[in-house]
Amino acid sequence: MARVDAAAAATGQDSYGLMRRAGEAVAASALRLYPGALRFVVLCGPGNNGGDGYVCAAALRRAGAATAVFALVDPARLKGDAKRAQTDYSGTSQGMTAFEPVSGDVVIDALFGAGLAREVPAEVSELIQKVTAAALPVIAVDLPSGLDGGSGQVRGAAFRASHTVTFMARKPGHVLLPGRDLCGEVEVFDIGIPWRLVEAEAGPLHVNNPAIWRATHRVLGTSDHKYRRGHLTVFSGPETATGAARLSAMAGLKAGAGLVTIASPQAALAANAVHLTAIMLASVDNDRDLQVYLEDARRRTFVLGPGFGDPEKARAFAVRMGQAGRHLVLDADGITAFRLDRHRLATAFEGEAVRLVVTPHEGEFARLFPEIAEDGTLAKPAKALAAAAAVGGVVVYKGADTVIASPDGRAAIEEHAPPSLATAGSGDVLAGIVGALLAQGLPAFEAACAGVHLHGQAALSVGPGLTAEDLAGAVLPA
Repeated sequence: MARVDAAAAATGQDSYGLMRRAGEAVAASALRLYPGALRFVVLCGPGNNGGDGYVCAAALRRAGAATAVFALVDPARLKGDAKRAQTDYSGTSQGMTAFEPVSGDVVIDALFGAGLAREVPAEVSELIQKVTAAALPVIAVDLPSGLDGGSGQVRGAAFRASHTVTFMARKPGHVLLPGRDLCGEVEVFDIGIPWRLVEAEAGPLHVNNPAIWRATHRVLGTSDHKYRRGHLTVFSGPETATGAARLSAMAGLKAGAGLVTIASPQAALAANAVHLTAIMLASVDNDRDLQVYLEDARRRTFVLGPGFGDPEKARAFAVRMGQAGRHLVLDADGITAFRLDRHRLATAFEGEAVRLVVTPHEGEFARLFPEIAEDGTLAKPAKALAAAAAVGGVVVYKGADTVIASPDGRAAIEEHAPPSLATAGSGDVLAGIVGALLAQGLPAFEAACAGVHLHGQAALSVGPGLTAEDLAGAVLPA
């Protein structure tokens, strides 16, 4: 956004005019949200975010609202537009340490914006604690102070805002956790910067939504049949661990795959057969069995990992499918099987088209990509993108703020997955949904994005008390 602001100024836009629109938008929101406030307390920082605060304070005073300004730095030290805003404010201000909360106060946080990349000073941390202890409502300007706009991580301490007013577009810190929980309701205000300047700096990072996959998803036609809708195969674990594969298979069937087969060890056939109706069953015990199974070219898409158990066989099966040109969703035990052999996995799926989707949770991500997981300088989207480049496939970095990343540099953040998904078997269901979408012909990134979205929507439709069985049954096609 700093580069966007600079580009706007270079095109002849009045930078102070942009600041005035931003600050006045915050004032308008404050008056609308808290018409009964006894006093608006505006906390002004040392940069342009503080300048927005001074503009806001001036607008509140013009509206007749009781307003008090507390400054982090001596106003004489301000420069540029921030200095002009402070001068135009023309009211008095006090040092930050003079602020004492009063019942009826509404705090407008204009200390630091989205560009914060360091720990907040001790006096700010103490102020945040004071405001939090007093349970005062906070309106954040751009982003709650203390949050890193690129990662959503807390830099020492951060305000918990009831409302955030940001400008032109949301930032990653508004969507990634814990930032999402600290922003409250986020309002995006267009201050008049040409959108082409924003797009030029935004990069290929999106909030996950149907527009990502809609153009590549083929709608069912009247002449379609089950084979045209795709055949999904899910590998089963041993006879004592067959449930995870069945969850994946059922989710794949519900998500629209025309046929779904569980490829089961001979010893687990009976355990699987007793639970299956529309889902087919095949005996696949070893590499030779898999070779025979792959002779049918219609068997293009596979899920490997849920409840699978055997790491050596998992590696052999995954490599075989990569070499055979198949699509694979690698989950759970399949991911862990490659913890010391990631290069082998990447080599097996080399090629122009991306055919591999890997779906790790936090622990599995650290096992498969330890050097990336340990890099504290990277935000979650950057970690997911680095992992996608390393493995040559799409990475679904799961969590309450799941990030889907492609080796071509695209990434999406899911923001509507409910906490009820934190239940055993939920990831198995997701793997089956993504597999079904791959089987139907969606490219890997689009299939992963759609799968994550459908997974969250199914959970929302079930509501509290969700189990993985409920989740699989609630899946709808894209």
